[in-house]
Amino acid sequence: MKVVLRKDVPTLGKAGDIKDVADGYARNFLVPRGLAAPATKTEVKNVEAHKASQARFYSRMETEHRALATQIEATAINVAARAGEGGRLYGSVTATDVADALSKALGRAIDKRDVEIDEHIRSVGDHTAKVHIAPQIDATLKFTVEAE
Repeated sequence: MKVVLRKDVPTLGKAGDIKDVADGYARNFLVPRGLAAPATKTEVKNVEAHKASQARFYSRMETEHRALATQIEATAINVAARAGEGGRLYGSVTATDVADALSKALGRAIDKRDVEIDEHIRSVGDHTAKVHIAPQIDATLKFTVEAE
């Protein structure tokens, strides 16, 4: 019997998949629990329409994320920190400081966990950080640390 999965079934497949299963498995387990429905023409059309809608949504979101990535790469920010002689900072510039400055520059909230700094920043000058926007979409941010 062909069924359309409505929810993920660990041993069978993901929601939206069309599977051929034993009649008893479909009638006694999958359908009564709401995990699947018989694969009628209407049900198959509904699944295809849902998949097309999801594809459009993910395409739109990827476009927005890529636009944000280019905007971040084009943005130059300045982070002010207390410094002593020779440009050495009293503390260090953290991902929180960079995320706050970037949020102010963009006018959009950036989470500190999305900002990745390779080494501790303890000196005045130009530095870079990686900003994670979405899976497989990262932006490189160039920023300057200035003495107060």
